[in-house]
Amino acid sequence: MKLLNTDKEEVRKEFADKGYEIGAYDREDVRTLTRREPSWVHFGTGNIFRAFPAAVLDRLLDEGLYDKGVVAVEGFDYDIIGKAYKPYDDLSLLVTLKSDGSIAKRVIGSVAESLTCDFDNEADINRLKEIFECASLQMVSFTITEKGYSLKGADGTISSVVREDLDNRIFPPRHLMGKTAWLLYMRYRAGAFPVAMTSMDNCSHNGDRLKEAVLAYADDWAKKGLVDEGFTAYLRDENKVTFPLSMIDKITPRPDANVVEMLKKDGFEDTDIIVTDKHTYTAPFVNAEETQYLVIEDKFPGGRPPLDKGGVYFTDRQTVDKVEKMKVCTCLNPLHTALAVFGCLLSYDSISKEMKDEDLSTFVRSMGYTEGMPVVVNPGIIKPETFIDEVLNRRLVNPFMPDTPQRIACDTSQKLPIRFGVTLKSYLDKGDDVSELKFIPVVLAGYLRYLTGVNDEGEDFELSPDPLLEELTGIMREFRGYRQGDETSLRPVLSRKDIFGIDLYETHLAQKVTGIFNEMNAGKGSVRQVLHKTVSG
Repeated sequence: MKLLNTDKEEVRKEFADKGYEIGAYDREDVRTLTRREPSWVHFGTGNIFRAFPAAVLDRLLDEGLYDKGVVAVEGFDYDIIGKAYKPYDDLSLLVTLKSDGSIAKRVIGSVAESLTCDFDNEADINRLKEIFECASLQMVSFTITEKGYSLKGADGTISSVVREDLDNRIFPPRHLMGKTAWLLYMRYRAGAFPVAMTSMDNCSHNGDRLKEAVLAYADDWAKKGLVDEGFTAYLRDENKVTFPLSMIDKITPRPDANVVEMLKKDGFEDTDIIVTDKHTYTAPFVNAEETQYLVIEDKFPGGRPPLDKGGVYFTDRQTVDKVEKMKVCTCLNPLHTALAVFGCLLSYDSISKEMKDEDLSTFVRSMGYTEGMPVVVNPGIIKPETFIDEVLNRRLVNPFMPDTPQRIACDTSQKLPIRFGVTLKSYLDKGDDVSELKFIPVVLAGYLRYLTGVNDEGEDFELSPDPLLEELTGIMREFRGYRQGDETSLRPVLSRKDIFGIDLYETHLAQKVTGIFNEMNAGKGSVRQVLHKTVSG
């Protein structure tokens, strides 16, 4: 059983007999129409794209609710296209691991063509230019991670790639945001057609971040006379170009070895786990959880594919913002970060195993319900109580999801100001004393303890990638060996508004976090003792 053979009737029957779904639509007709009149381009060809937006579109095609596919574009790791897309004719297998133990397997065929945004690949760039010049194009979406929109390095200054693009007038540029601006310039010159630039990344106000990055390039080019007059006005005209906000939620871990073995038992052969030169883990299949949410600001000046018929919410900007804050600041992401930090310190290798730990399970439940929910704003279209109940009782506890605290711990310094800082500010805005909080300070102290690189058994462990890792571990290195901290020695970290959202010394919270950190750093087993004391008290 191979993906390349799924167009053959006898193979489709074999797949069906093994419980694999394959859409009944004519894929070649879809691809032909898409090539002629493309309506949707997506940048970022990783797991979340194939498991969610592409899978929603696949269902719409199968139900006869739409007739065009999506053009998948990779702007960072071109190996993904060459190794995980092209060899399989842009097909992939979605393996949905449900909390009740059942498994759904579906071949995803909605990707009509795949391209790299590599200016050294003349054929691909010419095709992309051609697509952006088509009046039929309605939506350009992105799942490129939060870092993909940043024009600055970890030190807060313009990155060398962007600086070289702008200073040396490199046109077209090398940074993906510059390439995006260049493609929009091609669209402007072809007729200034409307389009919605839709970030689907898991970061706050994602559309605004995309807009800011694109305009940074466009405005610089305009000042230097590199683009026609009117281009920047086109980008700012919401009757022409929009940058909707969105909130996405679906857990799609790396391809898992247990899933590989399960597929092999079925006779499915395309199971190779691929590690690219840029250390991306991918495969011809994607394993993912069942639960998914995608909420998008409904600002599409040229129309859009009918994703609402596939379960995607389209609503106003304020509602998207409320849903995003509900998820990122209260009902999921803070719980994930707490499990990530303590999972690494306590040597866990899966989130579901952590949720069987009475101390950890009680801790994240108590933090979510008692310290998060009091300041959450109900977005209306999704109830916070329903959302957090599902997170705690179906999603995090799912033993079939191969998600790890080490994966979630990536880029923690970039996540804390949103996942905890916003909640702290909400309490401060109400006039509350944040030092009275019980669980959030323990997480912040746990993060300091994590940065020492020593687990609760006194053994070194590998910290997850983070743009501030070298700087922060350099500060916290002196606390290895269970050295205690004080206001002076921990101030270089606890005063950082870019990490915690607020200067913890401007409240009484720094002193409390320092005290908890010292308790956790008193010797072997101290992290466990603090957790147990916190939930027992």
